Amino acid sequence: MNRPQLTTSTAPNRRSSGARRVSSLLLVSAAALGLAACATPFKADVSRFAAELPAPKGQTFAVVAEDPKLAGGLEFGLYANNVASELRELGYVQAVGPEAADLLVRFDYGVDNGRERVRTTNAGFGAAGFAPWGGFGGFGFRRAYAFGFYDPWLAGPNVRSYTVYTGDVEVKIDNAKTGDRLFEGRAESVSRSNRLQSIVPNLVDALFTDFPGNSGETLRITIREDEKTVRRED
Repeated sequence: MNRPQLTTSTAPNRRSSGARRVSSLLLVSAAALGLAACATPFKADVSRFAAELPAPKGQTFAVVAEDPKLAGGLEFGLYANNVASELRELGYVQAVGPEAADLLVRFDYGVDNGRERVRTTNAGFGAAGFAPWGGFGGFGFRRAYAFGFYDPWLAGPNVRSYTVYTGDVEVKIDNAKTGDRLFEGRAESVSRSNRLQSIVPNLVDALFTDFPGNSGETLRITIREDEKTVRRED
């Protein structure tokens, strides 16, 4: 007896395929947001004062510690090299030591112990939807409600606290022979990190942007991976 042939459909499940595409798009979007967060620009306020600082014509310099406790330290030497690199790029010549230098560059750096900052976000209207144990509403992620529709009057404001740190570098340049002060500069930043290894090089970079600048002027220097912007602070 000839039995009828049974055939199995191989048509793709369109709903499953569509769900996979949506999931892929969500993952790509999340990755893009993560990269954008990592590219947060570094901002510093820079103040500089100059008096008869000679234009670079081969004058020699030596970077020394303003704080004697830092002198000779490996960490100080690392950051002092950042300062020396900036000065060499400008056209000054690094001396073999302070005794042979035309200019003494006094360098100091530090970061404070931090202070607490509180940010309050009002949930407000427009955070919508049924969301067990929190959900994604119009103003972001909320955890202040359980089953049911979100009621802003019951949830109250969203309060977060975190610690911010103020880091700074100072550079003072003296005439080595006369002791006259030729330049003073300070760069300061506020961030959520107290790691000197990341703060100090960026502050040095900001301080020497458009060096020596206009005496008595304070600038906001913004450093991104591909550019710098300079804005005068009134």
